[in-house]
Amino acid sequence: MTTTPMSFYFALLATCICFLHRVPMDAAAAAAPANQTAGFLDCLAVSLPPGVVYTHASRSYQSVLESSIKNLLFDTPSTPTPVAIVEATDATHVQAAVRCGARHGVTVRSRSGGHDYEGLSYRSVLDASRGASFAVVDMAGGELRAVHVDVSGRTAWVGSGATLGEVYYAIAKSSSRLGFPGSVGPTVGVGGFLSGGGFGLMLRKHGLAADLVLDAKLVNAKGDLLDRAAMGEDLFWAIRGGGGGNFGIVVSWKIRLVPVPETVTVFTVHRPRNQYSATDLLTKWQTVSPSLPNDVFLRVVVQNQEAQFESLYLGPHAGLVAAMTTNFPELGVKAKDCIEMTWIQSVLYFAFYGTGKPVEMLLDRGPTKPDRSFKAKSDYVHEPIPSHVWENTWSWLLKDGAGLLILDPYGGKMAGFSPAATPFPHRQALYNIQYYGFWSESGTAAAEKHMGWVRGIYREMEPYVSKNPRGAYVNYRDLDLGVNYDGDGVTSYEKARVWGEAYFKGNFERLAKVKAKVDSDNNFKNEQSIPPFPN
Repeated sequence: MTTTPMSFYFALLATCICFLHRVPMDAAAAAAPANQTAGFLDCLAVSLPPGVVYTHASRSYQSVLESSIKNLLFDTPSTPTPVAIVEATDATHVQAAVRCGARHGVTVRSRSGGHDYEGLSYRSVLDASRGASFAVVDMAGGELRAVHVDVSGRTAWVGSGATLGEVYYAIAKSSSRLGFPGSVGPTVGVGGFLSGGGFGLMLRKHGLAADLVLDAKLVNAKGDLLDRAAMGEDLFWAIRGGGGGNFGIVVSWKIRLVPVPETVTVFTVHRPRNQYSATDLLTKWQTVSPSLPNDVFLRVVVQNQEAQFESLYLGPHAGLVAAMTTNFPELGVKAKDCIEMTWIQSVLYFAFYGTGKPVEMLLDRGPTKPDRSFKAKSDYVHEPIPSHVWENTWSWLLKDGAGLLILDPYGGKMAGFSPAATPFPHRQALYNIQYYGFWSESGTAAAEKHMGWVRGIYREMEPYVSKNPRGAYVNYRDLDLGVNYDGDGVTSYEKARVWGEAYFKGNFERLAKVKAKVDSDNNFKNEQSIPPFPN
């Protein structure tokens, strides 16, 4: 595999439909955007220190904007951009920006790593002429990026602007026997990752990353800074999987660290379609991977004409070989395929596809300007997909513009949680599918070709995945599922349910009721944000 997917994509607005409950996009949506903007910028000027605010008139505006854009598709002259970027370094900067936004009818969006799959942390689908003036609070600096590890308490306070790589690095420097079950992408921002639930290679042992959140500090719609005790358990429930940018801006999180053994084991084995009967392996993997011992994680990346099986085992290689021999002998894993290492070395192995990488690589936040375009969609599978469907899938991977599939198994600790324990409702699934396309060519034709492939294979799989609703993972945000607004910048609860129940199923209504309590004026919003539950 030549790429590590960790970015996001373009989708078209749905056409306007009728709906029941209409809520203005802004309290001041009918006002002239220029007046809103001027008042907002004046407010920022008197509320924040010099050098924190960047506007279109600032020489560094474009470079600051692009610093956390991970998708070239959203770095174009036609993309609506924020009226201001606040490079916040502490919670008071966030509070000031939120208060100014509420006062002048300008939405404030937060950005940590910039990995929102639709770029909604830094761009809008609507332009300012339709009431979509917005600003960005970028949290990649100062205390909002800090990581404080408490080894004796097995906890850490992490700023939302820190990357997962920075969290892993800080943990490893403090202890070789503690870790955190984050994703394989080290440049992903902590804020967005935890807000969507967050899963990674230790999910079968420890569950979602959000399950390990013990406390948080959040700036609410009034600009108040609240901890868990002050915000209450309903709001604390909502922010641990209810999606970023909905209920306030979380500036920091207290997480519980997990024990890791002295030695872990990894393998990556390639099984070509014909040589190893990869179709049969994929078919059996669906039932084997969710039922393996909880210390074993076995995912698959399907690309070109081969299935690449990747495993992390929390222990020495003998245990992994035994588990594979007992449960999945057809895969043919041998001791020579396995590599023993420390947990932090395994993080580097999966992030950069190789051994011997220096741990300092985890501190690299990635390119300061995007160099590729991306599109992704996701599904959940509850019943094994038949063998003939996998056989047909190989033809899709031969098409011009083909991308790849990533299959992440659940089971283990995940299956032990109620679907309502956090907003993330998909814990009983066998596995998640991500359909991922990427390209470096420019122009509309290239975008249509690659996005057409992603959408085409997604349609092909519809009969075999979750239904009523067809599920999706909120951290793989997909505007194809629907948007809140019509052409006049008006949103509704009924319209939002179309995409909301795909992400959250029965938890969506509860999230909307929490929203009504904590942000009834809908100050925190975007094209796929949770609206207040209507009275």
